[in-house]
Amino acid sequence: MTIIIGIDPGSRLTGYGVIEKKGNKCFFIDAGTIRTESDEMPIRLKRIYEGLQRIIDFHKPSEAAVEKVFLAHNVDTALKLGQARGAAVTALVTHDVSVFEYTARQIKQSVVGFGAAEKEQVQQMVTRLLNIPVIPQADAADALAAAICHAHTSQTLLKLGTVALRSTRTRR
Repeated sequence: MTIIIGIDPGSRLTGYGVIEKKGNKCFFIDAGTIRTESDEMPIRLKRIYEGLQRIIDFHKPSEAAVEKVFLAHNVDTALKLGQARGAAVTALVTHDVSVFEYTARQIKQSVVGFGAAEKEQVQQMVTRLLNIPVIPQADAADALAAAICHAHTSQTLLKLGTVALRSTRTRR
């Protein structure tokens, strides 16, 4: 059993989603958004950091999937997003949570099967895959999708590592 937290960083809204991975199945635990509601960037970063600290303390995830920063057309927006992401990663590593990074395209491909999927498609698939009774808010759904992507990717890597280990042993 592994508890995975997914993070969809944003300077105004940071989505989070917590799942439990048992074998090759994923189960919903929690999801939501951290709303910063401030015009001052240092205050927003503090709220992201402290909000995630509380969530990590409560759920005790061992692994995290964080969406990588995309190349934005607006440099100021990209910088703010990078700072929000930094606050989130700092909260995770402060609690010794292993951090894994995925692009939005990788996450959508893993969950929907199409790397350019719309937000609504991600919300629908997350709802189905985790058997959630209500459709989560877009940022929370993106965070859950990141966690699901990591659960699938880590399972594959584990299998590949086992195959590589076996093939090394048979050569001797």
